[in-house]
Amino acid sequence: MTANIIRKKFLEFFKNKEHKVFPSDSLVPDDRSVLFTSAGMNQFKPYFLGLKKDIKRATSCQKCLRADDLEEVGKTPFHHTFFEMLGNFSFGDYFKKEAIEFAWEFTTKELNLKREDLWVSVYIDDTEAYNLWKDHIGIEESRIVKLGEDKNFWPANVKVLGPDGPCGPCSEIFFDRGRDFGCKKETCSPACDCGRFVEFWNLVFTQFNRTGPNKLEPLSQKNIDTGMGLERICAIMQNKNSNFEIDIFYPAIEYLKDLFKVKDTKEELSLINAIADYSRASIFAISDGVYPSNEERGYVVRKIIRRAISFANSLNYRRPFVYSLVDIFSSLMQEPYPELLNKKDIISKILKIEEEKFIPILEEVDNYIYNKKQISAEELFYMYDTLGFPIDAIQLSAKRYNIFLNLDGFNKFLEEQKELSRKKAKFDELIFRKSSINIEKETNFIGYENLESEVEIIRILIGIENVEILKENDLGILILDKSPFYPEGGGQSFDKGIIETPDGEFIVEEVYRINEAIAHKGRVLKGKILKGKAFAKVDKERRSALMRAHTATHILQAVLRRLFGEHIMQQGSLVEPDRLHFDFSHFNKLSDFELESVEKLVNEFILKGDKVDKKVVSFEEAKSTGALAFFKDKYKEKVRIISIGDYSKELCGGTHLDNTNQIGLFIILNESSISSGIRRIEAITGKLAYEYINNLKKNIKGVSNLFKCKETDIIDCSRKILEVLKKKDEEIKSYERENIALKLDEILNRKIKIKDINFLTYLFKNKDYPILLYLLDLLKRQNNLFIFLVSEIDERYIFVCSATEDIINRVNLQDFISRFKDSLGIKGGGKKNLIQGIINKDPNILDKLKKCFSDFYDSIK
Repeated sequence: MTANIIRKKFLEFFKNKEHKVFPSDSLVPDDRSVLFTSAGMNQFKPYFLGLKKDIKRATSCQKCLRADDLEEVGKTPFHHTFFEMLGNFSFGDYFKKEAIEFAWEFTTKELNLKREDLWVSVYIDDTEAYNLWKDHIGIEESRIVKLGEDKNFWPANVKVLGPDGPCGPCSEIFFDRGRDFGCKKETCSPACDCGRFVEFWNLVFTQFNRTGPNKLEPLSQKNIDTGMGLERICAIMQNKNSNFEIDIFYPAIEYLKDLFKVKDTKEELSLINAIADYSRASIFAISDGVYPSNEERGYVVRKIIRRAISFANSLNYRRPFVYSLVDIFSSLMQEPYPELLNKKDIISKILKIEEEKFIPILEEVDNYIYNKKQISAEELFYMYDTLGFPIDAIQLSAKRYNIFLNLDGFNKFLEEQKELSRKKAKFDELIFRKSSINIEKETNFIGYENLESEVEIIRILIGIENVEILKENDLGILILDKSPFYPEGGGQSFDKGIIETPDGEFIVEEVYRINEAIAHKGRVLKGKILKGKAFAKVDKERRSALMRAHTATHILQAVLRRLFGEHIMQQGSLVEPDRLHFDFSHFNKLSDFELESVEKLVNEFILKGDKVDKKVVSFEEAKSTGALAFFKDKYKEKVRIISIGDYSKELCGGTHLDNTNQIGLFIILNESSISSGIRRIEAITGKLAYEYINNLKKNIKGVSNLFKCKETDIIDCSRKILEVLKKKDEEIKSYERENIALKLDEILNRKIKIKDINFLTYLFKNKDYPILLYLLDLLKRQNNLFIFLVSEIDERYIFVCSATEDIINRVNLQDFISRFKDSLGIKGGGKKNLIQGIINKDPNILDKLKKCFSDFYDSIK
């Protein structure tokens, strides 16, 4: 039974059980507590919290990515970085009985697995689940295993260790691979980790709320959260010993084995499996818009790619290859994820660029390892954490070259890092946690149509505490029943304005969402603020400036895609009053000509005066129209499409103009790289653009008056002045060279004899590097002379250091500089016969140099 058939069967089965089928969510979750979607329940968090109640049952096949245990991938038959999780969920509807019935029916009737091959586990104190399996389903007691809190409670060990919040016992279904697998002991059961029993379905019964150590209270809304690994059930159904042998994996494995020309040894197959897994994970991550970079999600993706390349290096393959797997996986996974096929060219290009960047570093590290007898814990951790080298690959290289690794010290560093990571973003701890401010009432946003409105203040807060009144100058938060104020979101900044009541006036300084409520943060200007009737007024000028910048952002993206290709996708944006920056996927810096072309076309679209159309449709209808949607944004069932002319169509909840000509003017200020494969354009619109042009005009007029030329002739005039200045500068430098050459005998008289070598040091005023280097060339015509020239210029001391040809091999300049760089404050570098840089500004520097050279020469004799 193929993966596609199993996936379809599962979703269809639960659809017939009155579950709403949800498509897989993006790998980028709508949850700042986690970097990636790592479980099927992630997208249903609002339902588990009771914040959304429109459905009671759901099912999905969710793309997941977990990077916590990268080291285990390939070593076990069932461990993955990227995987698909089949799940069915109940939000306060059915509970243990139905969840167990559904799981057993699907397993034994839809998949036709034999009863005698199935075992189950339950939490040791969960008598209800135990009895349901034994008496209701009819499983023999000998095949029901009771396990402790570390195995069959979610989160694991939550009673003692926490965190507080919803939790509950689990029940797992296992497939028995037979006595020929694993430890082969008669007493073997799912409690044993030998590999004989494959856990493929976990049923979580969320029925308690932890309020402290060993304090569990019953939840009013009991939930079901299940997860069945698609790859694991495929391995069982296809009678394979490993997930890497199933139909959606083995073609990639075979391709890699042929590419690397490996033998089927256990070690090599383990590496091949890991490489295939990492490659698939990076392909799906990039498909969902996560490009390799040095920050957050991008850093994880970069690390995964580098593990794949490093493992290939361990198999003596050192060329880009991950990109070539895109065709294979996009073909294997095209039925459930057709977007892979649509994006395969851009995914391949990003991967190849990333590989080409890393391979030279790989070679450098290999050379570094080769020349070592041992590698310290610090060096190991640097290669692992900063350069992205897997410790497994370093161990393989070390074994090849017989190098000792301080693994104990490395593991200590690694554990410290993991502990910090756990504290910062622990999934189990944060997945159900509500906002610090618990607000469940929804604020109706009316700001698309109205900038002023009568409203009602329904809640007042100072910090996170509810209060009844705000007095003059108090800082606080107002929650309204409806609001014309746009809360920060989708890259667009918030509105500002005033909320008036019969008793006072409140200035709104920041607006954001808390769950489905809109919070208006600010202070009382006068009087007092009480709950009840009020009048809300948005700052119209600020709103207009925000809309100008936002609508311009949509036009900018359309222009970039038209000029440079559809691989360009929004990676982030910031919309402020008449100012914006737009981050987009692209590989090359835009030339001045390209930027001019972008700016010109954007302004042409603005001048056309196209209508900006706004329409609310279903999410599925919006996608069918080809409207652009972005991985960082999350969409509800009903979405807004913003259409401009025939060139821009995007899903967007922000505020927009009615016509493009209201933007006025669009000016690009800057284009830059913010990470690998991601560029940023900064631009201004409207009033800021006018002010920018006006200032340019003033500056041009000022320069033309200064040069006494026409404004249109400024460039020619400037060029002529620069030519004159350059000529004068050459004349001055020529005079300085002649002057210093005349002083050559005087300077040479300053040399002193240190042992059998002449040492010359001299302090000048206002001589730059070219003059010092010219003098150095004159002095090097002498014999037996070590030279250190210093000059005070621009409030600092610069230096040049060299020696005559007859002694350059006896006195190593670089050794001299390296030995005294701290005591003399030297910063600089160079080559065998010349060092230059800066040195401490010290009135006694010449005496110190003489002493240092004397000590240095004593040590090398």
